[in-house]
Amino acid sequence: MNFDQIIPIIYMIGVLILVLPSFLQSNSKLKQFLSNLSIWVIIVLIVTTISYFLFK
Repeated sequence: MNFDQIIPIIYMIGVLILVLPSFLQSNSKLKQFLSNLSIWVIIVLIVTTISYFLFK
């Protein structure tokens, strides 16, 4: 891993740390939590795929 790969990982972890507490607090019910989590997983996968093909 070089420096160009480490910086985005650190950025993503930072965003996750900032967003996760309020995300967990607002999704107290399991069904709502799983629904919102699946939406976020899809968004992250789309962004990752697009950035992979753009910067390949």
